Amino acid sequence: MSQAAKIAGSVAPPPAGMTRDELEAVIAQTAFASLVGARLDSFAPGSVSLSVPLWPELTMHLGNAHGAVLGFLADSACAWAAASVAGQVVTAEYKLNLLAPGVGELLHAQGDVLKSSGRVVTCRADVFAFASGRRSLIATALATLMKVP
Repeated sequence: MSQAAKIAGSVAPPPAGMTRDELEAVIAQTAFASLVGARLDSFAPGSVSLSVPLWPELTMHLGNAHGAVLGFLADSACAWAAASVAGQVVTAEYKLNLLAPGVGELLHAQGDVLKSSGRVVTCRADVFAFASGRRSLIATALATLMKVP
């Protein structure tokens, strides 16, 4: 600790990331996550995965996953990965590339932190569809999240 910090009192520790239990509590309070049946599948600092069952109510008129659901998965995978290292975050922006129709029984997203510095966390996510045991990449995203003070 520097002499200036000793004189001023103490230096606040950097914000810690959320634990799995803390993140699951936040997810349980998130109405839209509950509405779509989102589940946290894996958790490690800087890396999470989640899934949503592909119910007919989550599809568009052609029978594939609605883009809003894919956006939710990509955004949540990035936000939850960021929260695992930075604590509370909000999404500042994300870019979503829809690569293929989402068809099958289950949608799965993997989110990973690329860099965390200052108030900004940069993450990426890939979204997959599972149909008859086969996994297909259907979307990819890059997101910027801001730490909440």
